[in-house]
Amino acid sequence: MKKITIQSHLEVYDDMHELPQDARDLMLKAIEAREAAYAPYSEFHVGAAILLAQGEIIKGNNQENASYPSGLCAERTAIYYAGANFPDVQIMAMAISAKAKNKETPDPIPPCGACRQAIAEYEVKQKAPIPLYFMGGRGKILKSASLENLLPLLFTHDYL
Repeated sequence: MKKITIQSHLEVYDDMHELPQDARDLMLKAIEAREAAYAPYSEFHVGAAILLAQGEIIKGNNQENASYPSGLCAERTAIYYAGANFPDVQIMAMAISAKAKNKETPDPIPPCGACRQAIAEYEVKQKAPIPLYFMGGRGKILKSASLENLLPLLFTHDYL
């Protein structure tokens, strides 16, 4: 038997003012998207913003449904829109902000597993990392240099 160690490396920013200007602008778009989320059941609002190589910013937010499995997370809403409308344009970065309506959310909230897998598909497709910035409703922001850093044992088309 052999053991392996898998590590993730993240940058920690105390608040948005520490972010580089382009990342701060992207996070502000994610917050804007978060405020427009449709989350009447969970009251957990998430916004995502994606910077494309040609400078366009795509926003998405979570969209809930009374039939719970029919809803969609903010990250997938944004990345699928980008993939459908700009299929050959590289994704340069993604910012995510999540906030509960009736609870403080000061800790950074990463993408869920399904969203990590969806983002991984585009990272593999473009053969380039997608830096991810994520935060709660306020406070610290974490940056991962790539999705693979958050989901190191990727399930990809190579297995199919």
